[in-house]
Amino acid sequence: MIEMTTELDLRTVDARHHVHGHTNLRQHSQHGPSAMVVGGEGVWITTDDGRRLIDGFSGLGCTSLGYDNARLATAAHDQLTTLPYAPTFYGRTHPTVASLAERLVAKAPGDMSRVMFQCSGSEANDSLIKFVWYRNIARGEPDRRVFISRWRGYYGNTVASVSMSGQPHMHAKFGLPLEGFVKTETPNYYLNHSDGETEEEFSQRMADDLERVILEVGPEKVAAFAAEPMQSGGGAIRPPEGYWPRMQAVLREHGIHFHVDEVVCGFGRTGNWWGSETFDLEPDSISCAKALTGGYFPMSALILKEDFYQDMQRNADEVGVLGHGFTYSGHPVGAAVAMEALDIYEETDLVGHVRNVSPGFLAGCEALLDHPLVGDVRGVGLFCGIQLVADKGNRELFDPALMVGQRVQDHAHDRGVYLRAITPDRISFMPPLIINEEEIAEATRRLAAALDDTLTELGR
Repeated sequence: MIEMTTELDLRTVDARHHVHGHTNLRQHSQHGPSAMVVGGEGVWITTDDGRRLIDGFSGLGCTSLGYDNARLATAAHDQLTTLPYAPTFYGRTHPTVASLAERLVAKAPGDMSRVMFQCSGSEANDSLIKFVWYRNIARGEPDRRVFISRWRGYYGNTVASVSMSGQPHMHAKFGLPLEGFVKTETPNYYLNHSDGETEEEFSQRMADDLERVILEVGPEKVAAFAAEPMQSGGGAIRPPEGYWPRMQAVLREHGIHFHVDEVVCGFGRTGNWWGSETFDLEPDSISCAKALTGGYFPMSALILKEDFYQDMQRNADEVGVLGHGFTYSGHPVGAAVAMEALDIYEETDLVGHVRNVSPGFLAGCEALLDHPLVGDVRGVGLFCGIQLVADKGNRELFDPALMVGQRVQDHAHDRGVYLRAITPDRISFMPPLIINEEEIAEATRRLAAALDDTLTELGR
């Protein structure tokens, strides 16, 4: 008889054998997982020690429909028992992915017409980088290879997409970023504005910095500018007033391709189907993932305009084939789950629900401004960033060695709410889109208690 491994043993096994991304490897090897999640229902997750926590970060910004959604599970089961896999290479397809492509084009912001599927947001953005280079060669502009993005922006962890990301700790010791990926300022008004500088003035300064970078590179060498409507990996940073109109004006003036990363903001997070709608963006291409399947299956999409596709087609005519793709591109199960997720979003008017509960969510977050540790709170929809500071008067940050954000995250876990701390000591709060008003109130109450716990701990 084989003896089953216990949950406690699995923690030891995990520490010995499992390499975790974005984790302190030495601490993990010595102490094991900080949590082992064994179940979930609605907006709640359950850990192996019996704790029930409100998921205040939607897994990793992806579990928009929460956990234990029978419709998504049934969609996956039905597709698995009908057609569990089919390639999309060599011109082959299957019904579900064809339907999903049509549906995404119809939903997409702007005049989009073509979709290519991948498994993650990283792969979608990595593909975008290759395709922009590919397109520029077709147009006789092979020198247009430089990508501009923002410090603290996050676009993935493949070699190219992480080079486009503005996260120094993801470059350190990897020999990254690659050449040809340059950065402009992050629009964190609270931390980076000068005394007396209005949001509009700050936004103009950000646009001026973008133009400076473009001119330093040379407009004829810039391939594209990539950005999230509201930064997520940078700490849930909502752009200040006037930011996007000024940034887009600079891009239009210099004829720069504008790629919008909707991986986090897409499918209702900001109170519209797309973050591009919330902030009046005019993208030339978009990438999406995460909520595309509600986190139930790894799938992403890169969505392009027709003229972009026609340029790609000219290169493929010369070579004989588009030399790009992934084994699991357009996976039947992912496509089936995505189709069902889109059905649920529409039938339940989930975007309308986000708009209805957002005022209470944001008000609850803004009430935390009364806490001694909280210097700034800014959000939209069900997406909010909370800045922790040592001194509100001069916006002084804590010594990084104190790991105050991590302390709040850990105390929040102990209080029964899962959140994410992001450097520099920012708390990102973005619960599943199905969360109700009572659960929002409970989550913010627990977060306030975690702030109190942290303040007491720092006092000691």
